[in-house]
Amino acid sequence: MTGTSSEIQGEASRHRVSGQALAPGLYLVATPIGNLRDITLRALDVLGAADRVLAEDTRVTRRLLDAHGIRAELQPYHDHNGEKVRPGILDDLEQGSVMALVSDAGTPLVSDPGFKLAREAIVRGINVVAIPGASAVLTALSIAGLPTDCFTFAGFPPQKTGARETWLATLADVPGSLVVYEGNSRLPASLASMAKVLGQRDAAVCRELTKFHEEARRGTLAELAGHYAEAGSPRGEIVIVIGPKQDQGWDEARIDAALQTAMAHLRVKDAAAEVAAQSGWARRDVYARALSLRDAQG
Repeated sequence: MTGTSSEIQGEASRHRVSGQALAPGLYLVATPIGNLRDITLRALDVLGAADRVLAEDTRVTRRLLDAHGIRAELQPYHDHNGEKVRPGILDDLEQGSVMALVSDAGTPLVSDPGFKLAREAIVRGINVVAIPGASAVLTALSIAGLPTDCFTFAGFPPQKTGARETWLATLADVPGSLVVYEGNSRLPASLASMAKVLGQRDAAVCRELTKFHEEARRGTLAELAGHYAEAGSPRGEIVIVIGPKQDQGWDEARIDAALQTAMAHLRVKDAAAEVAAQSGWARRDVYARALSLRDAQG
């Protein structure tokens, strides 16, 4: 034997979660996007039981672990060192290690460097397990007030204006809502590009999600671009949700017919919201037509 009885028992118990053995493999653990209490019990169990926690920024992850009384070995894993350290991590996983991968905030592999590690682990036949939890994308969608049945997450736009507008043009015809991240300092310029390329669409700028100063500012892209051009860059991390492209088949006559049908059983505001979601028209435009129809009917 290579260890004492107490050492062997301690090692075995450390890999147990809620009385069950934690299988070797790579665990993709979602962490809070702001409020440290937004973490699941299962995530805390896995972080406490892992041989090693792979962290995008060990300082950020250490604060999270300390807040929950977890002592764990941390190893940096990020874009700058991934190519160098990934082979060793994969070798350790093949030897039966239990490792947890976390990003600085939210769900790993969503706009962070974990994708290559997870993909290569899968190729090698290593067990890869998702421990779900907070996601800035889904949180923003929940409060944006825009269609959620179909959406595309496109990550961060390019920083330079020309490249950003070319990139946006490739996304102009995607079905459903469009969700992007953006740095706060680039928000005014980015919204101006979106208004120029994507046109008259409803949108929401969501920032400081789950934190004390959480805000969702809603309006058309042009209105939001104008607001932040005047107010300047806000604080906090930004998620922009953009409503679907207006269906060219929905002309004014079709909108009016759909509103009349909806208003037969719904309040004007609710009928306008329903038709806006169906047609892709801006909600305020549909609401204005609904008010006109109501007034015309007396």
